[in-house]
Amino acid sequence: MASRDILLYRNHEAALRRKGRPVRKLNRSIKRLVEDLKNTLMAHPEGVGLAAPQVNAHHRVVVVRLGAGSDGSSEPDPCIALINPEIIEARDERRDFDGCLSFPGLYGQTTRPHFLRVTVMDERGMCFDRVFEGFDAVVVHHEIDHLDGVLFIDRVESLEDLYRVCIGENGQQVRVPVSAILHPGRGVWINSVSRTRISRFAAKGGINGLKSCPNDMIVLQKGLNPHSLLVMGDKPPGDYQSDGSSE
Repeated sequence: MASRDILLYRNHEAALRRKGRPVRKLNRSIKRLVEDLKNTLMAHPEGVGLAAPQVNAHHRVVVVRLGAGSDGSSEPDPCIALINPEIIEARDERRDFDGCLSFPGLYGQTTRPHFLRVTVMDERGMCFDRVFEGFDAVVVHHEIDHLDGVLFIDRVESLEDLYRVCIGENGQQVRVPVSAILHPGRGVWINSVSRTRISRFAAKGGINGLKSCPNDMIVLQKGLNPHSLLVMGDKPPGDYQSDGSSE
Protein backbone atom coordinates (compact mmCIF):
# COMPACT_ATOMS: atom_id res chain seq x y z
CA MET A 1 0.00 0.00 0.00
CA ALA A 2 1.13 3.53 -0.74
CA SER A 3 0.92 7.12 0.41
CA ARG A 4 -0.56 9.33 -2.32
CA ASP A 5 -0.03 12.98 -3.16
CA ILE A 6 -2.63 15.32 -1.70
CA LEU A 7 -4.16 17.73 -4.20
CA LEU A 8 -3.62 21.39 -3.32
CA TYR A 9 -6.34 23.92 -4.05
CA ARG A 10 -3.95 26.34 -5.74
CA ASN A 11 -3.25 23.78 -8.47
CA HIS A 12 -6.25 21.44 -8.47
CA GLU A 13 -9.44 23.33 -7.67
CA ALA A 14 -11.45 21.60 -10.42
CA ALA A 15 -10.59 18.13 -9.11
CA LEU A 16 -11.38 19.11 -5.53
CA ARG A 17 -14.77 20.45 -6.65
CA ARG A 18 -15.83 17.15 -8.26
CA LYS A 19 -18.41 15.14 -6.34
CA GLY A 20 -17.58 11.62 -5.26
CA ARG A 21 -19.43 8.62 -6.69
CA PRO A 22 -21.13 6.14 -4.33
CA VAL A 23 -19.28 2.90 -3.78
CA ARG A 24 -21.38 0.09 -5.28
CA LYS A 25 -19.15 -2.79 -4.31
CA LEU A 26 -16.37 -3.16 -1.79
CA ASN A 27 -13.90 -4.58 -4.28
CA ARG A 28 -10.11 -4.78 -4.30
CA SER A 29 -9.76 -1.30 -5.80
CA ILE A 30 -11.81 0.33 -3.02
CA LYS A 31 -9.95 -1.61 -0.33
CA ARG A 32 -6.67 -0.41 -1.82
CA LEU A 33 -8.00 3.16 -1.83
CA VAL A 34 -8.93 2.87 1.85
CA GLU A 35 -5.45 1.67 2.78
CA ASP A 36 -3.81 4.38 0.68
CA LEU A 37 -5.95 7.05 2.34
CA LYS A 38 -4.96 5.76 5.77
CA ASN A 39 -1.27 5.70 4.87
CA THR A 40 -1.49 9.19 3.39
CA LEU A 41 -3.22 10.62 6.44
CA MET A 42 -0.74 8.98 8.80
CA ALA A 43 2.07 10.56 6.76
CA HIS A 44 0.56 13.97 7.65
CA PRO A 45 0.27 13.99 11.44
CA GLU A 46 -1.06 17.54 11.37
CA GLY A 47 -4.27 16.21 9.77
CA VAL A 48 -7.18 14.26 11.28
CA GLY A 49 -9.18 13.54 8.13
CA LEU A 50 -8.78 12.89 4.43
CA ALA A 51 -11.32 12.37 1.66
CA ALA A 52 -10.83 10.39 -1.55
CA PRO A 53 -11.23 13.47 -3.82
CA GLN A 54 -8.17 14.96 -2.11
CA VAL A 55 -6.05 12.22 -3.68
CA ASN A 56 -7.92 12.51 -7.00
CA ALA A 57 -10.04 9.40 -6.41
CA HIS A 58 -13.67 10.38 -6.80
CA HIS A 59 -15.44 7.86 -4.62
CA ARG A 60 -17.46 8.52 -1.48
CA VAL A 61 -14.76 7.34 0.89
CA VAL A 62 -13.10 9.21 3.76
CA VAL A 63 -10.79 8.31 6.60
CA VAL A 64 -10.75 10.11 9.95
CA ARG A 65 -8.85 10.06 13.23
CA LEU A 66 -11.30 10.75 16.03
CA GLY A 67 -10.66 12.03 19.54
CA ALA A 68 -8.23 14.80 18.61
CA GLY A 69 -10.06 17.84 19.97
CA SER A 70 -10.00 21.24 18.29
CA ASP A 71 -6.96 22.39 20.29
CA GLY A 72 -4.86 19.41 19.19
CA SER A 73 -3.98 18.59 22.79
CA SER A 74 -5.09 14.94 22.57
CA GLU A 75 -3.49 12.18 20.52
CA PRO A 76 -6.08 11.15 17.92
CA ASP A 77 -7.26 7.58 17.53
CA PRO A 78 -6.11 5.31 14.68
CA CYS A 79 -7.63 5.88 11.24
CA ILE A 80 -11.06 4.51 10.48
CA ALA A 81 -12.78 4.47 7.09
CA LEU A 82 -16.27 5.80 6.38
CA ILE A 83 -17.67 4.58 3.06
CA ASN A 84 -20.79 6.16 1.53
CA PRO A 85 -21.41 8.32 4.62
CA GLU A 86 -24.80 10.02 4.63
CA ILE A 87 -25.93 12.52 7.25
CA ILE A 88 -29.40 11.71 8.60
CA GLU A 89 -29.37 14.12 11.54
CA ALA A 90 -27.31 17.24 12.24
CA ARG A 91 -27.69 19.73 15.08
CA ASP A 92 -25.86 21.82 17.68
CA GLU A 93 -24.19 24.14 15.17
CA ARG A 94 -21.29 26.10 16.65
CA ARG A 95 -18.14 27.85 15.53
CA ASP A 96 -14.95 25.84 15.79
CA PHE A 97 -11.47 25.40 14.36
CA ASP A 98 -11.18 24.35 10.71
CA GLY A 99 -8.32 23.59 8.36
CA CYS A 100 -7.51 21.34 5.44
CA LEU A 101 -4.53 19.43 4.09
CA SER A 102 -5.38 20.83 0.65
CA PHE A 103 -4.79 24.35 2.08
CA PRO A 104 -1.48 23.93 3.95
CA GLY A 105 -0.83 26.71 6.43
CA LEU A 106 -4.31 28.25 6.15
CA TYR A 107 -6.77 27.91 9.04
CA GLY A 108 -10.08 29.35 10.04
CA GLN A 109 -13.23 29.36 12.10
CA THR A 110 -16.38 27.87 10.57
CA THR A 111 -19.82 26.94 11.82
CA ARG A 112 -20.56 23.22 11.74
CA PRO A 113 -22.82 20.74 13.56
CA HIS A 114 -21.38 19.27 16.75
CA PHE A 115 -23.85 16.40 16.64
CA LEU A 116 -24.12 14.12 13.61
CA ARG A 117 -25.95 10.88 13.01
CA VAL A 118 -24.54 9.20 9.94
CA THR A 119 -25.32 6.04 8.00
CA VAL A 120 -22.09 4.50 6.80
CA MET A 121 -20.40 1.37 5.50
CA ASP A 122 -17.18 0.23 7.15
CA GLU A 123 -14.23 -1.38 5.40
CA ARG A 124 -15.68 -4.85 6.06
CA GLY A 125 -18.81 -3.95 4.12
CA MET A 126 -21.06 -3.65 7.20
CA CYS A 127 -23.65 -0.84 7.11
CA PHE A 128 -24.79 0.89 10.31
CA ASP A 129 -25.71 4.19 11.95
CA ARG A 130 -23.14 6.04 14.01
CA VAL A 131 -23.31 9.17 16.14
CA PHE A 132 -20.43 11.67 16.25
CA GLU A 133 -20.33 14.46 18.81
CA GLY A 134 -18.15 17.47 19.58
CA PHE A 135 -15.08 18.02 17.42
CA ASP A 136 -15.43 14.48 16.01
CA ALA A 137 -18.67 15.68 14.38
CA VAL A 138 -16.81 18.70 12.96
CA VAL A 139 -14.15 16.44 11.43
CA VAL A 140 -16.67 14.04 9.88
CA HIS A 141 -18.81 16.91 8.56
CA HIS A 142 -15.71 18.50 6.96
CA GLU A 143 -14.79 15.26 5.20
CA ILE A 144 -18.34 14.61 3.96
CA ASP A 145 -18.27 18.15 2.51
CA HIS A 146 -15.28 17.08 0.40
CA LEU A 147 -17.38 14.31 -1.16
CA ASP A 148 -19.80 16.98 -2.40
CA GLY A 149 -17.10 19.33 -3.69
CA VAL A 150 -17.51 21.71 -0.75
CA LEU A 151 -14.31 23.15 0.78
CA PHE A 152 -13.83 24.73 4.16
CA ILE A 153 -13.27 28.18 2.65
CA ASP A 154 -16.86 28.00 1.38
CA ARG A 155 -18.04 28.05 4.99
CA VAL A 156 -15.86 30.96 6.11
CA GLU A 157 -18.10 33.96 6.73
CA SER A 158 -15.52 36.72 7.12
CA LEU A 159 -11.89 37.45 6.29
CA GLU A 160 -11.31 37.87 10.02
CA ASP A 161 -12.10 34.14 10.39
CA LEU A 162 -9.10 33.11 8.26
CA TYR A 163 -5.56 33.16 9.58
CA ARG A 164 -2.01 31.97 9.04
CA VAL A 165 0.28 30.69 11.76
CA CYS A 166 3.49 32.74 11.79
CA ILE A 167 6.50 33.03 14.10
CA GLY A 168 6.72 36.10 16.31
CA GLU A 169 9.79 37.84 17.71
CA ASN A 170 9.75 35.61 20.79
CA GLY A 171 9.89 32.50 18.60
CA GLN A 172 6.36 31.43 19.48
CA GLN A 173 3.60 30.71 16.99
CA VAL A 174 1.20 33.58 16.41
CA ARG A 175 -2.17 33.53 14.66
CA VAL A 176 -2.21 36.33 12.11
CA PRO A 177 -5.58 37.10 10.45
CA VAL A 178 -5.37 37.09 6.68
CA SER A 179 -7.21 40.42 6.67
CA ALA A 180 -4.30 41.95 8.63
CA ILE A 181 -1.70 40.75 6.12
CA LEU A 182 -3.38 41.50 2.83
CA HIS A 183 -5.77 44.01 1.37
CA PRO A 184 -8.53 43.09 -1.12
CA GLY A 185 -7.20 42.80 -4.64
CA ARG A 186 -3.53 42.68 -3.67
CA GLY A 187 -1.22 39.97 -2.47
CA VAL A 188 2.40 39.21 -1.79
CA TRP A 189 4.57 36.14 -2.01
CA ILE A 190 5.28 35.14 1.58
CA ASN A 191 8.54 33.25 1.81
CA SER A 192 10.41 32.30 4.95
CA VAL A 193 13.68 33.53 3.44
CA SER A 194 12.43 36.96 2.27
CA ARG A 195 11.96 38.40 5.74
CA THR A 196 12.44 42.02 4.66
CA ARG A 197 9.55 41.76 2.23
CA ILE A 198 7.37 40.05 4.83
CA SER A 199 8.09 42.66 7.48
CA ARG A 200 7.49 45.55 5.10
CA PHE A 201 4.16 44.22 3.87
CA ALA A 202 3.07 43.12 7.34
CA ALA A 203 3.79 46.61 8.65
CA LYS A 204 1.27 47.98 6.15
CA GLY A 205 -1.32 45.81 7.88
CA GLY A 206 -0.29 47.03 11.32
CA ILE A 207 1.65 43.89 12.29
CA ASN A 208 5.02 44.36 13.95
CA GLY A 209 7.69 41.77 14.66
CA LEU A 210 6.57 39.30 11.98
CA LYS A 211 9.54 37.15 10.97
CA SER A 212 8.36 34.25 8.83
CA CYS A 213 5.30 32.64 7.31
CA PRO A 214 4.62 29.49 5.26
CA ASN A 215 5.99 29.38 1.73
CA ASP A 216 2.83 30.52 -0.01
CA MET A 217 1.16 33.56 -1.40
CA ILE A 218 -2.40 34.53 -0.65
CA VAL A 219 -4.42 36.73 -2.96
CA LEU A 220 -7.72 38.08 -1.72
CA GLN A 221 -10.06 39.64 -4.22
CA LYS A 222 -13.07 41.71 -3.27
CA GLY A 223 -15.51 39.84 -1.09
CA LEU A 224 -15.14 36.24 0.00
CA ASN A 225 -16.46 33.26 -1.93
CA PRO A 226 -14.96 30.03 -3.28
CA HIS A 227 -13.43 31.86 -6.24
CA SER A 228 -12.16 34.96 -4.45
CA LEU A 229 -9.65 33.20 -2.23
CA LEU A 230 -6.58 31.97 -4.07
CA VAL A 231 -3.76 30.24 -2.26
CA MET A 232 -0.96 30.51 -4.76
CA GLY A 233 2.51 29.08 -5.10
CA ASP A 234 5.34 28.37 -7.50
CA LYS A 235 5.81 32.01 -8.45
CA PRO A 236 8.94 34.14 -8.01
CA PRO A 237 8.93 36.54 -5.06
CA GLY A 238 7.22 39.83 -5.74
CA ASP A 239 3.99 41.75 -5.37
CA TYR A 240 0.99 40.40 -7.21
CA GLN A 241 -1.90 42.46 -8.53
CA SER A 242 -5.06 40.40 -8.95
CA ASP A 243 -6.86 40.67 -12.28
CA GLY A 244 -9.97 38.92 -10.99
CA SER A 245 -9.09 35.59 -12.60
CA SER A 246 -8.40 32.28 -10.89
CA GLU A 247 -5.75 29.73 -11.68
